[in-house]
Amino acid sequence: MATETVRGLTRAEVEERVASGRVNDVPAVASRSVVDIVRANVFTRFNALLGSMFAIIVIVGPAQDALFGGVLIGNTLIGIVQELRAKRTLDRLTVLTAPKARVFRDGEVAEVPIGGVVLDDVVELAAGDQVVVDGEVLVSEGLELDESLVTGESDPAVKSAGDELLSGSFVAAGSGRFRATRVGRDAYATHLAEEARKFTLAKSELRTAIDRILWFVTIAIVPTAALLFWSQLRSHESLRAALSSAVAGTVAMVPEGLVLLTSIAFAVGVVRLARHRVLVQELPAVEGLARVDVLCIDKTGTLTEGRLAVEEVEVLGDHEPPYESALAGLAAADPNPNATMRAIGERFPRPEAGWEPTDTVPFSSARKWSSASFGGHGTWVLGAPDVLLAPDDDLRGRAAEHAALGRRVVLLARAGGASERGGPPPDLEPAALVSLGDRPREDAARTLEYFARQGVAVKVLSGDHPATVGAIGRRLGAPGSDDPVDAKLLPDDARELADVLDRSSVFGRVTPQQKREMVRALQSRGHVVAMTGDGVNDVLALKDADIGVAMGSGAAATRAVAQLVLLDSTFDALPPVVAEGRRVLGNIERTSGLYLTKTVYAMLLSLAVGVAGQAFPFLPRHLTLIGAVTIGIPSFFLALAPNEERARPGFLERVARFAIPAGVLAAVATFLAYRIVAGEPNITLAQQRTAATMVLTWIGLLILSIIAAPLSRSRLLLVWSMAGLFLAALLIPASREFFGLQIPDDVVWLAAFGIAAIVWSFARLFVPADRPVGPRSR
Repeated sequence: MATETVRGLTRAEVEERVASGRVNDVPAVASRSVVDIVRANVFTRFNALLGSMFAIIVIVGPAQDALFGGVLIGNTLIGIVQELRAKRTLDRLTVLTAPKARVFRDGEVAEVPIGGVVLDDVVELAAGDQVVVDGEVLVSEGLELDESLVTGESDPAVKSAGDELLSGSFVAAGSGRFRATRVGRDAYATHLAEEARKFTLAKSELRTAIDRILWFVTIAIVPTAALLFWSQLRSHESLRAALSSAVAGTVAMVPEGLVLLTSIAFAVGVVRLARHRVLVQELPAVEGLARVDVLCIDKTGTLTEGRLAVEEVEVLGDHEPPYESALAGLAAADPNPNATMRAIGERFPRPEAGWEPTDTVPFSSARKWSSASFGGHGTWVLGAPDVLLAPDDDLRGRAAEHAALGRRVVLLARAGGASERGGPPPDLEPAALVSLGDRPREDAARTLEYFARQGVAVKVLSGDHPATVGAIGRRLGAPGSDDPVDAKLLPDDARELADVLDRSSVFGRVTPQQKREMVRALQSRGHVVAMTGDGVNDVLALKDADIGVAMGSGAAATRAVAQLVLLDSTFDALPPVVAEGRRVLGNIERTSGLYLTKTVYAMLLSLAVGVAGQAFPFLPRHLTLIGAVTIGIPSFFLALAPNEERARPGFLERVARFAIPAGVLAAVATFLAYRIVAGEPNITLAQQRTAATMVLTWIGLLILSIIAAPLSRSRLLLVWSMAGLFLAALLIPASREFFGLQIPDDVVWLAAFGIAAIVWSFARLFVPADRPVGPRSR
């Protein structure tokens, strides 16, 4: 059908439908709104708990004891600002990759956002396009749709005029036009697009572990705080003093910075990746990056530049006169040529008169061939030699010789009958072998070397001939390239397939369904799998992989289902992506040890003074000072530090094995110092509390030094700077008065130092050497 005969809707008809609400009213971006971000950061149960404690201190205590309220407000503001920054970046980058629709308006084709499609619009489709609204086929030119995202069926469905199209599917082959019959909230695409671009902190191993920590803490706080409050009422003469001490212990038990630190680290990771032109569509993908140990990639567009050129045509038999016309006619007959057909079209651009196609079968990755009938010139087929040739045909060996040189080889053959969609035409007569070359990417070898150093296994899954894939892999140093595997020989059994994947790394002639099965087989062995792709044949595997990575220049369908989009479509963007994920997750685990240790020692001290019936050894301002120099300020710098350690399962167990003994040591040392000093004559409560503050700070710095190990020059500077900051607060008269500290006698100093030294000596015996972060952290 000629373009001129398709009028589509008029401007007036479009305006009438927009006015009546019959428009595909989907939001341009499905990230969280500003109101949602503010609400999520302000209205939390921990903010409610700390806010109530802050209100009590404002009423009963001096302003200095309300310092933790400033930290609470500051942390909330930081969370809001970071998420707003991430939202702006995501929204801006998402617009760059948002699907478009080509519609006929007043007889002309116009490209509009998916939200601009209205009911009864005539939409044009080409290979790789996503169907953005439901509709009815008007024109089909070999139109085949992959409806796997809708129906779960992986086989392409042939669509003819009058057939229904479901949004969320995509064009696997051919082209066509359809009329929009369901738009907006009535169409499946709305739900799919919103879910694919959702800005969310979804469930993950890390967040699940942190939620468990907070759940246990929440349960333990209630009875502990009640016991502490009751004991402080007996230990103090005034209600104000009792409330102030009880609030100090309760606030210290809340790891208020832990969730915030996780959110900030994820959000900062998203912003940093945006600078590398990487769009993160789901925040948990940042965590998933750190856990990846297998990366599945394609050859074309990843290891190579993806720009094919015809290098050689080997004529077979006596077909020399018409083969050029046949190749030119096939290239011209394909309305949506792939890379192979584009290269052939560039080499043979003008078919001769009489080579106009009367019937065509478009290429699809499942068939691996295409055909066209040219009247009196017969039917010609172009496709993979191992698909079109008989198993015992000698030409297979010659095709393999070309493939061994790293070339893509296709066979041109003349058919003895008409084209059939179920299989190749019968009685094929080979006419020519066409060899095409693709240049390897200059950065691919360095990228493969990086993943080898990082312990990430790379699996090359290509639709090309195994010899071609192996030749390219050898040039780039890809492991396993000397022994490429033909995917046609792969077993159907999932366990046997996993065994093959453990042994081999380079595979050729891989079908879209096989890519999906290979991802699942790797996952069955406990691997965390990332999958890269740019074509519609990669969608199934991208969807099932733990992390789907789509190329920005690829099909809209791949971008819709992937968690990450490489906007510049370059393979060398992956190393910083993986490195950022490891940095974020490793540093969250590192600093989690600090926050959980504080919760442990605060809870144990509260229980100890509650049972002993003594005054709590700290005022709220003391714990604010201790938390700032041993946790708050250092964790900020540690969270931004480099970290290349690959994530391991068992986050909660490792952090608990460190934090519980470290918290017990801190609590025992602090309570012991508090009791010893209390037994000295003429020692005031302020001096007792100062001694407890000194000991807990020194133990906290010890814990910080263990968490920060290995201690580089910068990290030693960090630890000693925090020690100097505490000494300044203790020795400067104005700050000492502000924090309610009182320098004790020399005997108390010696006792405090002695207890801290003893704990320091025995710390390595009780605190596990298996720190939350591995030895390769820098």
